[in-house]
Amino acid sequence: MPDQKKSSDKIWKILRELYERKIPFNKVLGLKIESLKVEEVRVKFEMKDAFVGNYVHGILHGGVISAVLDTTGGLTASLGVLQKMAGQTPEKFGKSLTKIGTIDLRIDYLRPGKGNYFVATGAIMRAGRRVSVTRMELYNDQDVLIAVGTGTYIVG
Repeated sequence: MPDQKKSSDKIWKILRELYERKIPFNKVLGLKIESLKVEEVRVKFEMKDAFVGNYVHGILHGGVISAVLDTTGGLTASLGVLQKMAGQTPEKFGKSLTKIGTIDLRIDYLRPGKGNYFVATGAIMRAGRRVSVTRMELYNDQDVLIAVGTGTYIVG
C-alpha cells in the first residue's frame, strides 16, 4: 500500500505541475487545482481586472469562462486516462497526458460572471479508449451557477 500511495502522490504532482505550471495560459489565469478525484475535479481562480469582459458591469469575459471550463474538462479527461492506466508508472501516465486534446467544446452561459473568485468542477461522462466526454460547471464565490459545458477530448 505505501508504494501505491507514493505512486498516487507522484501522479498528483505530475497533474498539478502540468495544469498549474507548465501550460502558460493556465498560469495567466491563475488556476489552482483544489480537488482531484475521479468523481469530481475542482479548479479555482481569482477574479482579476484583466478578466473583465463587460467593463460597465464588471463581469467575467466569456472567453475566460470557456478556457477555464475547457481546462477543467481536459483535467477531468486526464483522470479517465489514469483509470485506464491503473498499474502503469507515473512517468508513462505523464507521457500519455501530452496526447490529450479538445475535439469539441460546448458552453452554456447561464448568468453574468460576477464574483471575487470562481470554482469550476468536472466529472467524467464517458471514458473510452480514444475519446472521453466530460461535464463541467462554473460557480462563483456565492455558489451561483454561472456556466455549464460539455467537452469531448482525444485521449488515445
